[in-house]
Amino acid sequence: MIRVIMGKKGSGKTKNVIEMINSAVQTEHGSVVCIEKGNKLTFDIHYHIRLVEASDYDIANYTALKGFISGLYAGNYDITHVFIDSLTKIVGGECDHETEKFLDWLNKFGEKHNIKFTITISDDASLAPDGVKKYF
Repeated sequence: MIRVIMGKKGSGKTKNVIEMINSAVQTEHGSVVCIEKGNKLTFDIHYHIRLVEASDYDIANYTALKGFISGLYAGNYDITHVFIDSLTKIVGGECDHETEKFLDWLNKFGEKHNIKFTITISDDASLAPDGVKKYF
């Protein structure tokens, strides 16, 4: 299952996702992971959440992010929820057809391994491609 939260900078996405992350640590029966660019969430989320700073791993595109997520899961089969904050900033691109293809792959990966994904994208939601809107 995938949920995309999309909105312009300052629309409250981060505050919303922080609440969701902190709630997940109480309700999930497995590990919860948060992937972010930068370290803005360090002091806002519960210490049981595995916080990953994407810049430390040179994730330059969606292919690299697929490998990274696959590797996270290979190293910990107990992951039940992954939060990805600012997806397009992590991969260095725009919300486009490649984003759609990545989200479709992520959805299949999540269904296969029983992992939920919550993703934020900083952009105008009305400009999102239909393949991204289906995950709103």
